[in-house]
Amino acid sequence: MSIHKDLFEPLVQSADAKEEIARPSLSYAQDAWRRFRQNWVALIGLGLLLLLGMIAIFGPYLSPHTYYATNLALKNHAPSREFWFGSDDLGRDIFARICLGARISLFVGIVAALIDLIVGVLWGGISALVGGRIDSLMMRVADVLNAIPYLLVVILLMVVMGSGLFPIIIALTMTGWIGMARIVRGQLMQLREQEFILAAIALGAGNRRILFKHLIPNAMGPIIVTMTLTIPIAIFTEAFLSFLGLGVQAPIASWGTMAADGLPAMRYYPWRLFFPAVFISVTMLAFNLVGDGLRDALDPKQRK
Repeated sequence: MSIHKDLFEPLVQSADAKEEIARPSLSYAQDAWRRFRQNWVALIGLGLLLLLGMIAIFGPYLSPHTYYATNLALKNHAPSREFWFGSDDLGRDIFARICLGARISLFVGIVAALIDLIVGVLWGGISALVGGRIDSLMMRVADVLNAIPYLLVVILLMVVMGSGLFPIIIALTMTGWIGMARIVRGQLMQLREQEFILAAIALGAGNRRILFKHLIPNAMGPIIVTMTLTIPIAIFTEAFLSFLGLGVQAPIASWGTMAADGLPAMRYYPWRLFFPAVFISVTMLAFNLVGDGLRDALDPKQRK
């Protein structure tokens, strides 16, 4: 069957149409944010984190009670208009203590993740850039530290240094940077063989410029994702240590100490355990959802 040429119409395109841009160009960050917004699960996690931040900042000012004021006449009150989340065995407002616990948990998680970021990036970056015996030595040191159980190291350091907020941060970051260092080293060892790194070396760029201007900026995607997923681990470890009595002490409130106080009364006053357990779970879930969303959004293979 033959097709007649009259069935076709030539496409006439002007010179201006040839130069027309089909869509506006987007930077890497703009394209990552566009893909992150399309992930509704990650947006739910981000919304939960924003809500937790608002509770931590403004929550104590919404309650007429303080986190430390005791009143035995008001102990173990169920959730009501006076006590939104109920009261504990000393008559303290659980809502006010939950808000203070949110401040402590977010502070510990973010500070510990930032320290892990700095130490891990520097350790892994220097190891990948220098290579050779120094690389082997630095990785063996990391292997030795990683061979010791994480919780054992944290508990031993807490016993030696005592309880408190800053001893917790020091204990969490003593070996917490190893995972970040390994990821950074692996990413940078792939990047250092790329043509733009060889070109920078040929132009006389020093190791410091190559590391901070070329290698680390091109590995920020995995670094940010790893940092985001490190925060919930630090939050849970702080809550676990406080649950064991090694964390912050009274009258300062922590979700872990509140859970430990509410566990014996779970049968008769379940709200004392319910609210701190829910906030610990929701916080960890929110950070993991945001971390998964960032991992997909920052993946250059999914860029269109």
